[in-house]
Amino acid sequence: MKKRQFGDYQTPPELVEQILNVLEADGFRWDRVLEPTCGKGNFIAGLLSRPNPPGEIIGIELQEDYWKQAVSQFQSDDGRITVLHDDIFKISLKTGLHWNSSGPLLILGNPPWVTNSEIGSLEGNNLPRKKNIKGHRGIEAITGKSNFDLAEYILIKLILELQQENPTIAFLCKTSVARNILSYAYEAGIGIARAEMRIIDAKKWFAAAVDACLFILSVDSQAARYCASIYSSLETATPEKRMGYVGGKLVSDLDRYNEVTFLEGRSPLEWRQGIKHDAAAVMELTQTPDGWKNGLGESVCIEEEYIYPLLKSSDIQTYSSVREIKGAVIVPQKEAYEKTHFLHGNAPRLWAYLNEHVQYFNSRKSSIYKNKPSFSVFGLGKYSFASYKIMVSGLYKTPRFIAVGPFHGKPVFCDDTCYLLACESAIQAAVVETLLNHPLAEQFLGSIAFFDSKRPVTKAILKRLAYDKLLDSITVDEICESISFSLRQLSAGGEQDVWTSDDLRRIIRSEHVEQLLF
Repeated sequence: MKKRQFGDYQTPPELVEQILNVLEADGFRWDRVLEPTCGKGNFIAGLLSRPNPPGEIIGIELQEDYWKQAVSQFQSDDGRITVLHDDIFKISLKTGLHWNSSGPLLILGNPPWVTNSEIGSLEGNNLPRKKNIKGHRGIEAITGKSNFDLAEYILIKLILELQQENPTIAFLCKTSVARNILSYAYEAGIGIARAEMRIIDAKKWFAAAVDACLFILSVDSQAARYCASIYSSLETATPEKRMGYVGGKLVSDLDRYNEVTFLEGRSPLEWRQGIKHDAAAVMELTQTPDGWKNGLGESVCIEEEYIYPLLKSSDIQTYSSVREIKGAVIVPQKEAYEKTHFLHGNAPRLWAYLNEHVQYFNSRKSSIYKNKPSFSVFGLGKYSFASYKIMVSGLYKTPRFIAVGPFHGKPVFCDDTCYLLACESAIQAAVVETLLNHPLAEQFLGSIAFFDSKRPVTKAILKRLAYDKLLDSITVDEICESISFSLRQLSAGGEQDVWTSDDLRRIIRSEHVEQLLF
């Protein structure tokens, strides 16, 4: 538990050497080095082994065992090396560090790879004092943005308290943390002269299943370079891509984005998140020869009108036909916040079933359920019951958009790891599905999405694609076949299932296309 609470990953000497080689490659030297979470001192040892070591090093370490090891091995009487037994979250970096010189400053290290919520779940106390360091609003705290990596907090503290020193920061961290720090600097107007992300194999070095990098950031109040070169390894000489800001928005691949920047705009249709219930064992059902069964293996006999076909993220990635749907979800409401007491009289079997499993609902941790009607679910509205939908999983690095029609006369739902567009007709669904799966759309979305995220595809990304601009840049012949195929897949909905090329050209190139998209 102690290792997890402190995000404790001691940096192997071999990796330290590779990092210092990268930092010294351009011939620059730093007079001073600060290591905010120095552990046993592997970076200090690496610095001292260099042909031209820095003139002054300060390390900070909270864990007493590590601090004692570092002091006994490195602390010097002449003040060249100082190892402080202190808490990086509490120490003032402006007044608590006593430098003997004032030359260029390098901040180096490997801060904790753990989030505040993970530490909370371990009942740990290795946390900064709670404050809204990034200025998040209340709703953002509820939806998860208040959950942060400790490394992110430390980096922001370093930048805020030491920006007048124009330091260079070189940290091992998750790639998501590096990206968040670049965004923070941009939004806060903190000058950046250089930013690099050099990918490392976290599994090899730390047995950690995360996307990680060496993040190099040079702070300079006179600069404003809010882009980062991304290298595939520490040794690579040429970046494989660049990420940065365009028009106030962060782009994951600037070169690919610049080729399709004309598609930047706003989706004419509103993306919604799928149904959220946080009680899968009770709310999600599977059709068996013996009837419905829940995740507990129990047979479920409730009113059919409250059971709807369900697609989850993995289902969407392998989807070929609505006829293959085996899963279902119980939907006790028509919209969020709707009272559920009416189920007692309208659906007595469902009411009894829900009450028999009330402990699963009472144990839901999300605050969105607090003071809401019993058995509430979210991600509900008129759009949820649309007969035709476009769906996409938020979890996969290669997003796949599918058009889905009704199944046994009921609209199909998706879970809250997915997003949906409600469509008014099969032809609208077929056209939109075709546009979203077009190579140009794929390139645009791929250039703005960050596929190392836990949820690479988000509503914020999806709504940036302008379908009308895409439609203007392709030929009718390119998409007719795809639309026809999509319509055949949707034919179970009872709409016209045979469309000629002339029909499709007329619809796509006539004034009716705007009615389909807007």
